[in-house]
Amino acid sequence: MRRSLLHVLTLVFIAGASGLATAEEITKEWTMWGGDPKRNNTPVGENIPTEWEVGEFDPETGEWDSSSAKNIKWVARLGSQTYGNVVVAGDGVYVGTNNGAGWIERYPFDTDLGVLLAFDRETGEFRWQHSSEKLTTGRVHDWPEQGICSASYVEGDRLWFVTSRGELRCLDTKGFRDGKNDGPYQDEPVVDEKEADVLWVLNFMEAPYFVSQHNMCNCSVFAIGDVLFLHTSNGLDESHINLPSPDAPSFMAVDKNTGEVLWTDKSPGSNILHGQWSSPTYAVIDGQPQVLFAGGDGWMYSFDPAGDGKGNSKLLWKFDANPKESEWILGGRGTRNNIIATPVVYNDLVYFAVGQDPEHGEGIGHLWCIDPKKRGNISPELTFNSADPTKEIPHKRIKAILKDEGDFVRPNPNSGVVWHYSEEDSDGDGEVAYEETMHRTVGTVAIKDDILYIADLSGLVHCMDAKTGKKHWTYDMLAQSWGSPLIVEGKVYIGDEDGQVAIFRHSADPAVAMKDEDGEMLPYFGEVDMGNSVYSTPIVADNILYISNRTHLFAIEQDAKPKE
Repeated sequence: MRRSLLHVLTLVFIAGASGLATAEEITKEWTMWGGDPKRNNTPVGENIPTEWEVGEFDPETGEWDSSSAKNIKWVARLGSQTYGNVVVAGDGVYVGTNNGAGWIERYPFDTDLGVLLAFDRETGEFRWQHSSEKLTTGRVHDWPEQGICSASYVEGDRLWFVTSRGELRCLDTKGFRDGKNDGPYQDEPVVDEKEADVLWVLNFMEAPYFVSQHNMCNCSVFAIGDVLFLHTSNGLDESHINLPSPDAPSFMAVDKNTGEVLWTDKSPGSNILHGQWSSPTYAVIDGQPQVLFAGGDGWMYSFDPAGDGKGNSKLLWKFDANPKESEWILGGRGTRNNIIATPVVYNDLVYFAVGQDPEHGEGIGHLWCIDPKKRGNISPELTFNSADPTKEIPHKRIKAILKDEGDFVRPNPNSGVVWHYSEEDSDGDGEVAYEETMHRTVGTVAIKDDILYIADLSGLVHCMDAKTGKKHWTYDMLAQSWGSPLIVEGKVYIGDEDGQVAIFRHSADPAVAMKDEDGEMLPYFGEVDMGNSVYSTPIVADNILYISNRTHLFAIEQDAKPKE
């Protein structure tokens, strides 16, 4: 293990020094959620469409009628509910969904599964399917019809993803089409060109880890050198009160070649509020590699990717993303939140927002920009008790301070806050309006040219100054948004639950980003109807725009005509 970690640490520094593609280079692949480990969805593309027509679909069979389609290169059928984000690598396209399409005979469409689908990048033709049968424990661990919600990570002919069964799996992107059953894992029930070829499996619900995920397991992994980083989704049971496995790891570092666990961390411990469904982020900042994990306790954590050399994590800093007086109340009725979004690193600062399970409804949120160069507890405030005002007290799960027991807060002199946005009387009328509020979100920010965009669950698109936190403008999509923005070629794309994709000009000036139609400010390029709900995030690879709605994946290209 020590040799592996030393090798990893060397590669980490090399990766951090190498930088990203120059602005002139077209983004050819999108091999992970967010495109790279900093997780900022800002690819480079040209001639990305702002107009398209998805065509018609048979309501019974789901078959596509392309006669009215415009700028659609191909369409691939997904399941009945799709939350996984698309990955484009090599000659393949990969997306998580459920089994509503019934692509393989042994699992008809009415068999509930978590499914990872592989399609041909040029034609959209189906290649293979990885099938995760539902856990026998039921919805407490594996919610019906939800499928695979994570995005894959691809390097060459290897793919890694987190299944709905609490596993990390490594696959051969060629499947069995190469005529070989690769890897030490030889237990695939069927060896066929339509089936996935599994190389190895790490099950963190089993011994010695005993993770107990809440409702589903979700994490979009990546690797630095030979090491993959992941959340385990450890959470509460069906009572929404009891935590079955407080000592189970929340975060892991794993050898990408073998599945060997290199180090684990259980920092959220018994303070997990609900579940843990975020994804990690990585950057080298002031020469120090950092891997960021959003905990189910509402704290953001940063660790040295190499760990402590003894199988444990090495904490760099931690940050409480909720006000100390906020309170967790079942069913989303409180003001304390999880962090479901993925943190983004931009210009050596960390950006993220808080939220809850969308089923908990709308509520107050917080958008943070913090300085990751500090160390230790960099929260805005620290908690104490009057019995010993000099000693910081441990964090409490439900509410950080109980005033009637003598608890109180002080400003943290080591605070990492650069800016914070929650409620702001922007127009100075003495009231905080709906549009002047950052609500809960499951979405991740996207930033370019110091302009930040984020959509909250309530359907508000917020445009902010990434340096100062000043709000530039807000737009109400009038429908919930579960996804995240895409910034490409001077345009911003964001989908909503009504199936509309709003397309703005990339600008801090609302008069440029939007247009005035009969006194109403609307997205400059309008909104495109995708036919049904868009819960995922648009991405671009090699000048093709990929968008999944609930049931289909669309490859959108300027002047494309579907093949007959």
